[in-house]
Amino acid sequence: MANVLLHLPELQGMELNHVQMLIKDFSDKQAQTFAMIYRTRRRDPQMILLTCLVGFLGFAGIHRFLVNQIGMGILYFFTAGLCLIGTIVDAVNYQSLAFEYNRQIASEVAPLAKSITE
Repeated sequence: MANVLLHLPELQGMELNHVQMLIKDFSDKQAQTFAMIYRTRRRDPQMILLTCLVGFLGFAGIHRFLVNQIGMGILYFFTAGLCLIGTIVDAVNYQSLAFEYNRQIASEVAPLAKSITE
C-alpha cells in the first residue's frame, strides 16, 4: 500500500482522499510513477483562483482554459465573465473547479502509471 503523502505532500482534502483511493493497491514504484506524472498535469487551486481574479482586470476566462473548459473560456472572454457574475461565482468555487479537473486527470493517470511499471 502506497502512502500518498509521501509522494504528493501538497494534496489536501477531497483530492487527497480521491488519489489515496486510486493508488491504494499500487506498489511504491507505481505510486512514485503516478506522482511524477500527476504532478506535471494537476492544477493548483491557488493558480485557478489567481487566474480567475485576473478576470476582474478584463481577461476573464483564463482559469476555464486551465481546467480544459475551452468553450466556457471563450464564452467568459467575450462576455466579460458573463458580466462578472460568472467570474465572481468561480472565484468562490475555485476549489471545486480545480478538484474536478484534478480528479479527472488522476483517473486518467492511474491506469497509465500502473501499466508503465508492471
